[in-house]
Amino acid sequence: MSEILVVDDEPALLRTLRINLGARQYAVRTAATGGEALARAARTSPDAVLLDLGLPDLDGMEVLRGLRSRSAVPIIVLSGRTDAADRIGALDAGADDYLTKPFLMDELLARLRAVLRRPPVAVGPAAPVPVIGDHTVDLAATTVTGPDGPVRLTPTEWRILSLLLAHPGRLVPGRRILREVWGPAHEERGNYLRVYLAGLRRKLERDPARPRHLITEPGIGYRYEP
Repeated sequence: MSEILVVDDEPALLRTLRINLGARQYAVRTAATGGEALARAARTSPDAVLLDLGLPDLDGMEVLRGLRSRSAVPIIVLSGRTDAADRIGALDAGADDYLTKPFLMDELLARLRAVLRRPPVAVGPAAPVPVIGDHTVDLAATTVTGPDGPVRLTPTEWRILSLLLAHPGRLVPGRRILREVWGPAHEERGNYLRVYLAGLRRKLERDPARPRHLITEPGIGYRYEP
């Protein structure tokens, strides 16, 4: 039974999520504040977190960064913030998915199933060390090191990057990336990839506007160019 930590200060939404998740055999823990969420996550190590950004004590982005600094647990943000900048900021800070309130319960449950079934990043034992701009990527250790030291990638960024690095110089269709990272139901969500590839380029490319290594083939897919 997967344990889900739900973090939100709306009692009605907490009750609704507890009922719906419990009916589908999830073990549900709740927290109404950021401090409570961080403490509970440290004690219980949930399998996934549903996180509201509008909390009474801490900004949800602080909680997101705190959770991500300790664990690779899948995090789905549930927020009333609809601006693209808020969505991109949450994804860059470590969220695996972002759902705007109000949302359909069936969609939330589908996204939760998707993050829970994602496999760990597979790495080959003797793979060469990839280089992206001034950064070296150690897939076995899941680390990126640049001129200024380590660069943190989110779990979703790691999954996308590892898939591209596994096929150097070869096109990886966008639909394949979406299927392997998010699941078959998301093969048409090309906007997901555009957001995440933009984030990877900002972190790794010398000139994100003119990428040298993380290349887009418009309408087709992406490739890693050594």
